[in-house]
Amino acid sequence: MTLLDVRGLSASYGKVQALFDCSFSVGDGEFVALLGANGAGKTTMLRALSGIARSSGTISFDGQRLDARPPEERLRLGIAHVPQGRGTFAEFTVDENLSLGAITLSDAAQVRRDKERWYQTFPRLRERRNRLAGNLSGGEQQMLAVARALMSRPKLLMCDEPSLGLAPAITAEIFEIFKDLHKRHRMTLLVVEQNADLTLQFADTAFVIETGHIVATSPAHEMLHNQDIQKSYLGV
Repeated sequence: MTLLDVRGLSASYGKVQALFDCSFSVGDGEFVALLGANGAGKTTMLRALSGIARSSGTISFDGQRLDARPPEERLRLGIAHVPQGRGTFAEFTVDENLSLGAITLSDAAQVRRDKERWYQTFPRLRERRNRLAGNLSGGEQQMLAVARALMSRPKLLMCDEPSLGLAPAITAEIFEIFKDLHKRHRMTLLVVEQNADLTLQFADTAFVIETGHIVATSPAHEMLHNQDIQKSYLGV
């Protein structure tokens, strides 16, 4: 079943066009990697899908058209976006950040249950639940950003460069969490990442974007071993 269907998506910043007529789909429960070099348009793609960047074309999500819907409505419909740079609220505690992530929910008991669920997934956050987010390490802030997004009970979790600025061991831990979300919780994931080799080991499907165009699509395990694609588009 298709959860996200994108047709002819273009996006611009003022007079500068960043995406050109992009079309792709993401299946329900699928882990999709969006790969490409710096400046290829990966971040713009996620911003367009979440409604932050102005775009044209057709975006359908869970059977509903999103084209004219604002970001907050897309969040309520089930699209959670973890931006590049994490975007946690530094002056609030870990627990308060999680509460802010559940702002679209009205059932207080459910919010408490969801917090417990994600504290089990991110035990390091439980240990630091009363610490200010600004005092966490980079890896802990990334975990908090993901956990806060999950508090909205999304159908689709989009993450932009989750490994940015993190040590390899912490990056591996983050991707193991993604694997758990995908396999055990049946979460649909769309992950933008420059570390192609690592991401392709976890993803089901991969798209490569170059200068705003989708130039390659394949099962992730095939792209992992496709030297032509890696050399031409990923700089590997």
